Amino acid sequence: MDLSRLKPNTPRKSQKRVGRGGKRGTFSGHGSKGQKSRAGASVKPGFRGGDNRLWQLFPKQRGATKKPGNSSPHMKHRFFQLRKDKGSIVNLFDLNKFKAGEKITPKLLLESGLVYNIKRGVKILGNGELKNKLSFEGLKISKTAQLKIEKVGGTVNK
Repeated sequence: MDLSRLKPNTPRKSQKRVGRGGKRGTFSGHGSKGQKSRAGASVKPGFRGGDNRLWQLFPKQRGATKKPGNSSPHMKHRFFQLRKDKGSIVNLFDLNKFKAGEKITPKLLLESGLVYNIKRGVKILGNGELKNKLSFEGLKISKTAQLKIEKVGGTVNK
């Protein structure tokens, strides 16, 4: 008699497949009943059993909303804030490095490194004092900046 050739009298019985999640008993670590024990079930983060989600309770910022029937062209997703990109700004004290009589244009400001983008325009603000007589062209200029430029003797052409 060879021990390697021994066979049982009854065929092997397949194991009871309950839970199907490893060696964790019949419920596989999901508990016995309820939503989270069901197959394929998951509760989305922030869900509070049909009550408002926590972030829905707080006040929102103003702006366009995605309401049905809202004819505004500026629709947004509920988590997305509409922000208008403003043009670049330059203060008067930054322009003191240019020589007197020089013509200041958006392209010159871009080349000098004072501005990184001129697609949305460039605006000159009146912070600081201007020491040199400069002429400005193709720029938006605030009222205080324009007064200070004309006080020094500069010119503004829009």
